[in-house]
Amino acid sequence: MRLTSFVALCVLSSGVAAYAVVVYGFMPLGSLVHPDMRVVFEAHRLGIYAHVFGSAIALALGPLQFSSHLRNSRISLHRWLGRLYLGVGVLIGGSSGLYMASHAFGGLVARLGFACLAVAWLYSGLRAYLAIRAGKATVHRAWMVRNFALTFAAVTLRLYSPVSMAAGIEFEVAYPYIAWICWVPNLVAAELLFNRTHNPPTQPTEQERRCAPLLPGR
Repeated sequence: MRLTSFVALCVLSSGVAAYAVVVYGFMPLGSLVHPDMRVVFEAHRLGIYAHVFGSAIALALGPLQFSSHLRNSRISLHRWLGRLYLGVGVLIGGSSGLYMASHAFGGLVARLGFACLAVAWLYSGLRAYLAIRAGKATVHRAWMVRNFALTFAAVTLRLYSPVSMAAGIEFEVAYPYIAWICWVPNLVAAELLFNRTHNPPTQPTEQERRCAPLLPGR
């Protein structure tokens, strides 16, 4: 990843993570959302807090996992950050997101959109974890790219919402579509721009051997 792209990724991700911490940690719950959404948040406080803060951890840590410098020079730190990203950010954020999807504002279309996002986020995180446990760093990297593309939906959702409002589209009309376009294009772009531009080697590279954790019996 080019330096400018990496910096932009870090700024956008950390910015939305910081926004979530400030708004949901220091302000009344639902104070900046649609009144109907506020009612749902109040009725499911544990679910929304788990989702927001789990996702904030994933947003804050995710970009660091794509730093080749960190992987090459601080492999132990890379592994621990990866455990926090998947085990806290994705697992808690995704599980609570799946729960909250059944109560999402915007009707059935929005609920299905967010539910599919949560399932894809959890599934890709599991595949990334299983791949690195098997010592398949290249496969792990591909699944992590897909997974973070889904994490980044938290950013694209907050970009599309004001754009739709500026275009004169009512929030109630736009939100069900945003529930899908905040993550589907991300996933397509991750596959086309990152994963399919590389031909994985058939033999493990030195970096793969270094990245793979020590497994029982090894």
